[in-house]
Amino acid sequence: MLKLYSFEFDGRLGIEIPELQKDWGKYDKKTQEEILMKWENIRGNIPDRVRELEQEINRKQALLNNENDFKKSCELNREIAELASTINDLWLWFRSHGEVSAKIHL
Repeated sequence: MLKLYSFEFDGRLGIEIPELQKDWGKYDKKTQEEILMKWENIRGNIPDRVRELEQEINRKQALLNNENDFKKSCELNREIAELASTINDLWLWFRSHGEVSAKIHL
C-alpha cells in the first residue's frame, strides 16, 4: 500500500520533516496518529538541534571578533545569519506542528 506521507531529511535544518500528500483533515484518525507519533519523536530533538546551531554561531562570532580581513568578516557574518535563519525555521516547525498535535488529541 502506498503511503500518502513521508518524512524527508532536510540537510539545512538537520531533521526529517513531514511531506504530506494531502490536507491533514483528509487523513483518517489512525494515520494522523501514526504521523504525529513519528513527528513528536523528531520534534523532541529540535531544541537540541537549536543548541548545536547556537554553539556554531558562538564559535563563528568568536572568530569574527578576531578577524581583521574584511572579506572574511563578511563571510562569517553571512554564515552567522544563515545559522540564525535556520534556528528561526526550526522554531517555526516546532511551534506550528505542536498546534496540530494538540488539536488531534482533543
